[in-house]
Amino acid sequence: MKRLSWPSWMPIDPYILALIGTVGVAALLPARGGAADVASGASTAAVAFLFFLYGARLSTREAMDGLRHWRLHITVLACTFVLFPLLGLAARGLVPVLLPQNLYEGLLFLTLVPSTIQSSIAFTSIARGNVPAAICAGSFSSLAGIVITPLLAAALLGNSGGGFSADSLVKIVLQLLVPFVAGQLLRRWVGGFLTRHKKVLGYVDRGSILLVVYTAFSEGMVQGIWHQVSAVRLAGLLVVEAVLLAVMLAVTWYGAKALGFDRGDRIAIQFAGSKKSLASGLPMASVLFGAHASLAVLPLMLFHQMQLMVCAVLAKRRAKDPENTGADEARGHTPAEAGVGVTSSASGPNR
Repeated sequence: MKRLSWPSWMPIDPYILALIGTVGVAALLPARGGAADVASGASTAAVAFLFFLYGARLSTREAMDGLRHWRLHITVLACTFVLFPLLGLAARGLVPVLLPQNLYEGLLFLTLVPSTIQSSIAFTSIARGNVPAAICAGSFSSLAGIVITPLLAAALLGNSGGGFSADSLVKIVLQLLVPFVAGQLLRRWVGGFLTRHKKVLGYVDRGSILLVVYTAFSEGMVQGIWHQVSAVRLAGLLVVEAVLLAVMLAVTWYGAKALGFDRGDRIAIQFAGSKKSLASGLPMASVLFGAHASLAVLPLMLFHQMQLMVCAVLAKRRAKDPENTGADEARGHTPAEAGVGVTSSASGPNR
């Protein structure tokens, strides 16, 4: 029997549809009272389990091997945790003319989260770039983000970030960093099991994130915060995010060229340095923002889908570039070999 797959012509990531559906369920049937307590407890456990899995999956040896290309990794980290936040701070000038304060805080949080892993690798491969560099760059960004994102949120958002405080920093250490470290320490014993059951655990990942989204948006519905955002404001947010993505795509591409990177490295830098991780950002927001997480993650959800659609087109365009094809032939790869088996990797929450 032929296995069903998502149509290649469909521009919307199916996981985004699941996220939208979860928001719809939260709007119609928000968790209240005792049910809200149960959902909150389950969400907390799900986030901790997610980061345990992240730690257990990350090969320390592979990460250390990737340090040899340190200039590329520093460039990606600078784009993710320096340039992105600076652009987020610059967007403060759009408040309140184009963005209300609550959506701006979500936009600023979006600029603080780490880069993706899966989609960065997939698009780099499709575009025939330096895939090993993309793997290491995405992994380093995700690892660094566990520490850097909360610290940046504390410095840039302060108590305005929906109640972010020193208590939130303690929570993120206990709920994110401790499980991650535990996963790294236990990797020797659980790594084989995780590899054998990778597909099933992938559904656990996505289901956990859906639970986080349901809990956050349920709390938002109960508190009535959705009445604070109009369709015009959401349209303004989309325009701002489109400009943000365009700027980052241009800076990562031409900036990497100015720094002397070859074409394969520039492709990896562009796709790893211009993205933000939904899988890492959603759990972090639930810890950092608590009951205010629904509006905090809305800009990230919109940006996530936008980056997938734009980068899918861009990656295919890069793959057809005559200069890139010549580089593939020099390395001894055919066009088919350069992009085989990676298109499906861009779906899902994209760690």
